Amino acid sequence: MDKKRILVSVVVLFILAFLFYLQYRHWRTFDWGTFWSQTHRVNKLHVLHGIALIYLGYGMRAWRWKIFLKPVRPKARTIDLVSPTLVGFTGLALLGRAGEFIRPYLIARRTDLPVSSQVAVWGVERIFDIGAFTVLMLLAIFLPSALPSIPHPEYYLRFQEIGFVLTAIVAATTAAAVVIRRNGERVAAWIEHLRMGWIARRFPDLSANLEHKLAQKVREFGMGLNTIDGPLSLLWLTLVSVGMWYVIALAYQEVTRSYGVDALAIPVSQLLILMFSSMLGSMLQLPAVGGGSQIATISTLSSVFDVPAELAASCGILLWLVTFAAVVPSGLVLAHRERLSLRKLSVESHQKEETEEA
Repeated sequence: MDKKRILVSVVVLFILAFLFYLQYRHWRTFDWGTFWSQTHRVNKLHVLHGIALIYLGYGMRAWRWKIFLKPVRPKARTIDLVSPTLVGFTGLALLGRAGEFIRPYLIARRTDLPVSSQVAVWGVERIFDIGAFTVLMLLAIFLPSALPSIPHPEYYLRFQEIGFVLTAIVAATTAAAVVIRRNGERVAAWIEHLRMGWIARRFPDLSANLEHKLAQKVREFGMGLNTIDGPLSLLWLTLVSVGMWYVIALAYQEVTRSYGVDALAIPVSQLLILMFSSMLGSMLQLPAVGGGSQIATISTLSSVFDVPAELAASCGILLWLVTFAAVVPSGLVLAHRERLSLRKLSVESHQKEETEEA
Protein backbone atom coordinates (compact mmCIF):
# COMPACT_ATOMS: atom_id res chain seq x y z
CA MET A 1 0.00 0.00 0.00
CA ASP A 2 1.49 3.38 -1.02
CA LYS A 3 1.73 6.44 1.23
CA LYS A 4 -1.31 8.09 -0.34
CA ARG A 5 -3.57 5.12 0.43
CA ILE A 6 -2.19 4.86 3.96
CA LEU A 7 -2.92 8.54 4.55
CA VAL A 8 -6.46 8.19 3.16
CA SER A 9 -7.08 5.13 5.35
CA VAL A 10 -5.86 6.96 8.45
CA VAL A 11 -8.10 9.96 7.71
CA VAL A 12 -11.11 7.72 7.10
CA LEU A 13 -10.38 5.78 10.30
CA PHE A 14 -10.22 9.03 12.29
CA ILE A 15 -13.52 10.28 10.84
CA LEU A 16 -15.25 6.95 11.47
CA ALA A 17 -13.93 6.84 15.04
CA PHE A 18 -15.29 10.35 15.64
CA LEU A 19 -18.69 9.41 14.17
CA PHE A 20 -18.78 6.25 16.27
CA TYR A 21 -17.99 8.33 19.38
CA LEU A 22 -20.87 10.70 18.60
CA GLN A 23 -23.18 7.72 18.12
CA TYR A 24 -21.97 6.21 21.41
CA ARG A 25 -22.68 9.44 23.28
CA HIS A 26 -26.14 9.55 21.75
CA TRP A 27 -26.79 5.94 22.83
CA ARG A 28 -25.43 5.95 26.38
CA THR A 29 -28.18 3.55 27.46
CA PHE A 30 -27.42 1.06 24.68
CA ASP A 31 -28.27 -2.47 25.89
CA TRP A 32 -25.97 -5.11 24.42
CA GLY A 33 -28.20 -7.89 25.75
CA THR A 34 -31.13 -6.54 23.74
CA PHE A 35 -28.86 -6.15 20.71
CA TRP A 36 -27.82 -9.80 20.75
CA SER A 37 -31.33 -11.08 21.46
CA GLN A 38 -32.73 -9.09 18.51
CA THR A 39 -29.97 -10.42 16.28
CA HIS A 40 -30.50 -14.06 17.26
CA ARG A 41 -34.24 -13.87 16.55
CA VAL A 42 -33.70 -12.99 12.87
CA ASN A 43 -35.63 -15.13 10.38
CA LYS A 44 -32.85 -16.86 8.44
CA LEU A 45 -35.09 -17.59 5.45
CA HIS A 46 -35.70 -13.87 4.84
CA VAL A 47 -31.95 -13.25 5.04
CA LEU A 48 -31.29 -15.99 2.47
CA HIS A 49 -33.93 -14.43 0.21
CA GLY A 50 -32.12 -11.10 0.55
CA ILE A 51 -28.78 -12.68 -0.38
CA ALA A 52 -30.39 -14.40 -3.39
CA LEU A 53 -31.78 -11.05 -4.58
CA ILE A 54 -28.35 -9.43 -4.22
CA TYR A 55 -26.82 -12.19 -6.36
CA LEU A 56 -29.60 -11.65 -8.89
CA GLY A 57 -28.50 -8.01 -8.94
CA TYR A 58 -24.94 -9.10 -9.75
CA GLY A 59 -26.32 -11.20 -12.60
CA MET A 60 -28.17 -8.16 -13.92
CA ARG A 61 -24.94 -6.16 -13.75
CA ALA A 62 -23.25 -8.81 -15.91
CA TRP A 63 -26.19 -8.68 -18.35
CA ARG A 64 -25.91 -4.90 -18.54
CA TRP A 65 -22.18 -5.13 -19.29
CA LYS A 66 -22.95 -7.61 -22.08
CA ILE A 67 -25.18 -4.93 -23.65
CA PHE A 68 -22.27 -2.48 -23.42
CA LEU A 69 -20.04 -5.00 -25.22
CA LYS A 70 -22.47 -5.50 -28.12
CA PRO A 71 -20.75 -3.12 -30.62
CA VAL A 72 -17.31 -4.72 -30.17
CA ARG A 73 -18.08 -8.23 -28.88
CA PRO A 74 -21.58 -9.12 -30.13
CA LYS A 75 -21.11 -12.79 -29.20
CA ALA A 76 -20.23 -12.08 -25.57
CA ARG A 77 -22.35 -14.09 -23.11
CA THR A 78 -23.75 -12.91 -19.80
CA ILE A 79 -22.67 -16.13 -18.05
CA ASP A 80 -19.03 -15.42 -18.98
CA LEU A 81 -19.22 -12.01 -17.26
CA VAL A 82 -20.69 -13.26 -13.98
CA SER A 83 -17.37 -14.53 -12.61
CA PRO A 84 -15.46 -11.25 -13.27
CA THR A 85 -18.39 -9.37 -11.70
CA LEU A 86 -18.36 -11.45 -8.50
CA VAL A 87 -14.57 -11.42 -8.21
CA GLY A 88 -14.52 -7.66 -8.91
CA PHE A 89 -17.03 -6.86 -6.18
CA THR A 90 -15.16 -9.17 -3.80
CA GLY A 91 -12.03 -7.15 -4.46
CA LEU A 92 -13.96 -3.95 -3.81
CA ALA A 93 -15.30 -5.35 -0.51
CA LEU A 94 -11.92 -6.59 0.74
CA LEU A 95 -9.54 -3.97 -0.69
CA GLY A 96 -11.75 -0.89 -0.78
CA ARG A 97 -11.21 1.63 -3.58
CA ALA A 98 -7.94 -0.10 -4.50
CA GLY A 99 -10.01 -2.93 -5.96
CA GLU A 100 -12.47 -0.88 -8.01
CA PHE A 101 -10.73 -1.56 -11.37
CA ILE A 102 -10.52 -5.33 -10.90
CA ARG A 103 -13.88 -5.94 -12.59
CA PRO A 104 -13.18 -3.95 -15.81
CA TYR A 105 -9.65 -5.41 -15.88
CA LEU A 106 -10.91 -9.01 -15.73
CA ILE A 107 -13.59 -8.32 -18.34
CA ALA A 108 -10.98 -6.73 -20.61
CA ARG A 109 -8.77 -9.82 -20.28
CA ARG A 110 -11.67 -12.20 -20.90
CA THR A 111 -12.89 -10.33 -24.00
CA ASP A 112 -9.42 -9.39 -25.32
CA LEU A 113 -10.12 -5.66 -25.20
CA PRO A 114 -8.04 -2.71 -23.93
CA VAL A 115 -8.40 -2.14 -20.20
CA SER A 116 -8.98 1.56 -20.76
CA SER A 117 -12.04 0.75 -22.89
CA GLN A 118 -13.61 -1.25 -20.05
CA VAL A 119 -12.69 1.37 -17.46
CA ALA A 120 -14.58 3.78 -19.73
CA VAL A 121 -17.59 1.44 -19.65
CA TRP A 122 -17.27 1.33 -15.86
CA GLY A 123 -17.55 5.13 -15.81
CA VAL A 124 -20.64 5.14 -18.03
CA GLU A 125 -22.13 2.41 -15.84
CA ARG A 126 -22.02 4.82 -12.89
CA ILE A 127 -24.26 7.23 -14.82
CA PHE A 128 -26.87 4.54 -15.36
CA ASP A 129 -26.68 3.61 -11.66
CA ILE A 130 -27.27 7.18 -10.53
CA GLY A 131 -29.97 7.73 -13.13
CA ALA A 132 -31.84 4.51 -12.27
CA PHE A 133 -31.76 5.20 -8.54
CA THR A 134 -32.97 8.76 -9.19
CA VAL A 135 -35.95 7.43 -11.17
CA LEU A 136 -36.95 5.19 -8.25
CA MET A 137 -36.37 8.02 -5.76
CA LEU A 138 -38.59 10.41 -7.73
CA LEU A 139 -41.34 7.81 -7.93
CA ALA A 140 -41.13 7.39 -4.15
CA ILE A 141 -41.21 11.15 -3.56
CA PHE A 142 -44.24 11.83 -5.71
CA LEU A 143 -46.32 8.73 -5.01
CA PRO A 144 -49.09 9.85 -2.59
CA SER A 145 -48.67 6.91 -0.19
CA ALA A 146 -44.88 6.63 -0.25
CA LEU A 147 -42.53 9.02 1.55
CA PRO A 148 -45.22 11.32 3.05
CA SER A 149 -46.17 8.47 5.40
CA ILE A 150 -42.76 8.19 7.09
CA PRO A 151 -42.76 8.48 10.92
CA HIS A 152 -41.23 11.98 10.70
CA PRO A 153 -43.06 13.84 7.89
CA GLU A 154 -40.84 16.88 8.45
CA TYR A 155 -38.08 14.96 6.66
CA TYR A 156 -40.24 14.73 3.55
CA LEU A 157 -39.25 18.20 2.31
CA ARG A 158 -35.57 17.32 2.70
CA PHE A 159 -36.04 14.17 0.66
CA GLN A 160 -37.81 16.21 -2.01
CA GLU A 161 -34.76 18.48 -2.13
CA ILE A 162 -32.47 15.47 -2.41
CA GLY A 163 -34.59 14.16 -5.28
CA PHE A 164 -34.37 17.47 -7.12
CA VAL A 165 -30.59 17.63 -6.58
CA LEU A 166 -30.18 14.09 -7.94
CA THR A 167 -32.36 15.03 -10.91
CA ALA A 168 -30.20 18.09 -11.61
CA ILE A 169 -27.03 15.96 -11.41
CA VAL A 170 -28.47 13.36 -13.79
CA ALA A 171 -29.67 16.05 -16.22
CA ALA A 172 -26.28 17.81 -16.19
CA THR A 173 -24.42 14.53 -16.63
CA THR A 174 -26.71 13.49 -19.47
CA ALA A 175 -26.19 16.82 -21.24
CA ALA A 176 -22.41 16.48 -20.84
CA ALA A 177 -22.59 12.91 -22.15
CA VAL A 178 -24.47 14.04 -25.27
CA VAL A 179 -21.87 16.77 -25.94
CA ILE A 180 -18.94 14.41 -25.40
CA ARG A 181 -20.50 11.68 -27.55
CA ARG A 182 -20.89 14.11 -30.45
CA ASN A 183 -17.76 16.26 -29.99
CA GLY A 184 -15.58 14.33 -27.54
CA GLU A 185 -12.26 14.91 -29.28
CA ARG A 186 -12.97 18.62 -29.71
CA VAL A 187 -13.81 18.97 -26.00
CA ALA A 188 -10.65 17.05 -25.02
CA ALA A 189 -8.48 19.22 -27.30
CA TRP A 190 -10.04 22.37 -25.81
CA ILE A 191 -9.25 21.16 -22.28
CA GLU A 192 -5.65 20.34 -23.22
CA HIS A 193 -5.09 23.89 -24.46
CA LEU A 194 -6.87 25.46 -21.50
CA ARG A 195 -4.87 27.61 -19.12
CA MET A 196 -6.32 27.50 -15.62
CA GLY A 197 -5.71 31.05 -14.43
CA TRP A 198 -3.61 31.45 -11.32
CA ILE A 199 -2.92 27.67 -11.17
CA ALA A 200 -1.15 27.86 -14.53
CA ARG A 201 0.83 30.94 -13.50
CA ARG A 202 2.02 29.51 -10.19
CA PHE A 203 2.16 25.79 -10.99
CA PRO A 204 2.61 25.40 -14.77
CA ASP A 205 3.60 21.71 -14.57
CA LEU A 206 0.65 20.88 -12.33
CA SER A 207 -1.72 22.78 -14.62
CA ALA A 208 -0.48 20.99 -17.75
CA ASN A 209 -0.70 17.59 -16.04
CA LEU A 210 -4.21 18.32 -14.76
CA GLU A 211 -5.37 19.44 -18.20
CA HIS A 212 -3.93 16.29 -19.75
CA LYS A 213 -5.64 14.09 -17.16
CA LEU A 214 -9.00 15.77 -17.67
CA ALA A 215 -8.70 15.52 -21.46
CA GLN A 216 -7.82 11.84 -21.18
CA LYS A 217 -10.83 11.19 -18.95
CA VAL A 218 -13.05 12.92 -21.51
CA ARG A 219 -11.67 10.67 -24.25
CA GLU A 220 -12.20 7.57 -22.09
CA PHE A 221 -15.72 8.66 -21.25
CA GLY A 222 -16.48 9.20 -24.92
CA MET A 223 -15.09 5.73 -25.64
CA GLY A 224 -17.48 4.30 -23.05
CA LEU A 225 -20.45 6.15 -24.55
CA ASN A 226 -19.65 4.68 -27.96
CA THR A 227 -20.48 1.25 -26.55
CA ILE A 228 -24.19 2.20 -26.46
CA ASP A 229 -25.37 0.58 -29.69
CA GLY A 230 -28.33 2.78 -30.61
CA PRO A 231 -31.71 3.64 -29.05
CA LEU A 232 -32.74 0.02 -28.42
CA SER A 233 -29.57 -0.69 -26.41
CA LEU A 234 -30.10 2.56 -24.50
CA LEU A 235 -33.64 1.43 -23.63
CA TRP A 236 -32.43 -1.98 -22.46
CA LEU A 237 -29.62 -0.45 -20.40
CA THR A 238 -32.14 1.85 -18.72
CA LEU A 239 -34.65 -0.93 -17.99
CA VAL A 240 -31.98 -3.30 -16.65
CA SER A 241 -30.53 -0.56 -14.44
CA VAL A 242 -33.89 0.43 -12.94
CA GLY A 243 -34.83 -3.23 -12.46
CA MET A 244 -31.51 -4.00 -10.80
CA TRP A 245 -31.88 -1.21 -8.24
CA TYR A 246 -35.46 -2.27 -7.53
CA VAL A 247 -34.18 -5.81 -6.87
CA ILE A 248 -31.63 -4.36 -4.44
CA ALA A 249 -34.44 -2.47 -2.69
CA LEU A 250 -36.35 -5.76 -2.37
CA ALA A 251 -33.23 -7.29 -0.78
CA TYR A 252 -33.23 -4.46 1.78
CA GLN A 253 -36.89 -5.21 2.51
CA GLU A 254 -36.17 -8.92 3.04
CA VAL A 255 -33.52 -8.05 5.63
CA THR A 256 -35.69 -5.56 7.51
CA ARG A 257 -38.64 -7.99 7.50
CA SER A 258 -36.45 -10.77 8.89
CA TYR A 259 -36.73 -9.17 12.35
CA GLY A 260 -40.51 -9.56 12.39
CA VAL A 261 -41.19 -6.29 14.23
CA ASP A 262 -43.48 -3.40 13.29
CA ALA A 263 -40.68 -0.83 13.57
CA LEU A 264 -38.91 -2.44 10.60
CA ALA A 265 -42.00 -3.12 8.46
CA ILE A 266 -40.81 -0.42 6.05
CA PRO A 267 -42.25 -0.17 2.50
CA VAL A 268 -39.87 -0.47 -0.44
CA SER A 269 -40.47 3.16 -1.42
CA GLN A 270 -39.23 4.32 1.99
CA LEU A 271 -36.29 1.91 1.99
CA LEU A 272 -34.83 4.00 -0.84
CA ILE A 273 -33.99 6.55 1.87
CA LEU A 274 -32.02 3.85 3.67
CA MET A 275 -30.25 2.87 0.46
CA PHE A 276 -29.33 6.48 -0.24
CA SER A 277 -27.87 6.97 3.24
CA SER A 278 -25.92 3.72 2.87
CA MET A 279 -24.47 4.87 -0.48
CA LEU A 280 -23.41 8.20 1.04
CA GLY A 281 -21.86 6.43 4.01
CA SER A 282 -19.93 4.08 1.72
CA MET A 283 -17.78 7.05 0.72
CA LEU A 284 -16.12 6.54 4.13
CA GLN A 285 -15.22 2.86 3.99
CA LEU A 286 -12.31 0.89 5.38
CA PRO A 287 -11.27 -2.21 3.42
CA ALA A 288 -13.00 -5.42 4.61
CA VAL A 289 -14.71 -3.78 7.62
CA GLY A 290 -16.76 -1.00 6.01
CA GLY A 291 -17.77 1.54 8.64
CA GLY A 292 -19.40 4.49 6.95
CA SER A 293 -22.20 2.49 5.39
CA GLN A 294 -23.19 0.85 8.68
CA ILE A 295 -23.06 4.10 10.65
CA ALA A 296 -25.18 5.96 8.07
CA THR A 297 -27.75 3.15 7.90
CA ILE A 298 -28.01 2.81 11.69
CA SER A 299 -28.37 6.57 12.13
CA THR A 300 -31.12 6.75 9.47
CA LEU A 301 -33.06 3.85 11.00
CA SER A 302 -32.88 5.49 14.40
CA SER A 303 -33.60 9.12 13.50
CA VAL A 304 -35.94 8.85 10.49
CA PHE A 305 -37.83 5.63 11.25
CA ASP A 306 -37.76 5.71 15.08
CA VAL A 307 -36.21 2.24 15.30
CA PRO A 308 -34.80 1.51 18.81
CA ALA A 309 -31.03 1.83 19.05
CA GLU A 310 -30.27 -1.86 19.58
CA LEU A 311 -32.53 -2.94 16.73
CA ALA A 312 -31.16 -0.25 14.42
CA ALA A 313 -27.57 -1.33 15.12
CA SER A 314 -28.34 -5.00 14.50
CA CYS A 315 -30.26 -4.28 11.27
CA GLY A 316 -27.63 -1.85 9.96
CA ILE A 317 -24.86 -4.42 10.38
CA LEU A 318 -26.95 -7.22 8.84
CA LEU A 319 -27.84 -5.03 5.85
CA TRP A 320 -24.14 -4.39 5.23
CA LEU A 321 -23.34 -8.11 5.48
CA VAL A 322 -26.11 -9.07 3.03
CA THR A 323 -25.83 -6.27 0.48
CA PHE A 324 -22.06 -5.70 0.50
CA ALA A 325 -20.16 -8.60 2.07
CA ALA A 326 -22.26 -11.60 0.96
CA VAL A 327 -20.40 -11.70 -2.37
CA VAL A 328 -17.05 -12.40 -0.70
CA PRO A 329 -17.31 -16.22 -0.22
CA SER A 330 -18.29 -16.93 -3.84
CA GLY A 331 -15.84 -14.36 -5.15
CA LEU A 332 -12.96 -15.93 -3.23
CA VAL A 333 -13.93 -19.40 -4.45
CA LEU A 334 -13.98 -18.22 -8.06
CA ALA A 335 -10.69 -16.36 -7.65
CA HIS A 336 -9.07 -19.48 -6.15
CA ARG A 337 -10.43 -21.69 -8.94
CA GLU A 338 -9.05 -19.33 -11.59
CA ARG A 339 -5.77 -18.85 -9.65
CA LEU A 340 -6.28 -15.13 -9.22
CA SER A 341 -4.75 -12.94 -6.51
CA LEU A 342 -6.93 -9.97 -5.61
CA ARG A 343 -3.99 -7.82 -4.53
CA LYS A 344 -2.06 -8.62 -7.69
CA LEU A 345 -5.17 -7.91 -9.79
CA SER A 346 -5.58 -4.55 -8.04
CA VAL A 347 -1.99 -3.54 -8.83
CA GLU A 348 -2.11 -4.87 -12.39
CA SER A 349 -5.44 -3.19 -13.19
CA HIS A 350 -4.20 0.25 -12.14
CA GLN A 351 -0.83 -0.20 -13.86
CA LYS A 352 -2.41 -1.41 -17.10
CA GLU A 353 -4.92 1.42 -17.16
CA GLU A 354 -2.18 4.01 -16.55
CA THR A 355 0.08 2.43 -19.21
CA GLU A 356 -2.67 2.48 -21.84
CA GLU A 357 -3.59 6.03 -20.88
CA ALA A 358 0.05 7.12 -21.39
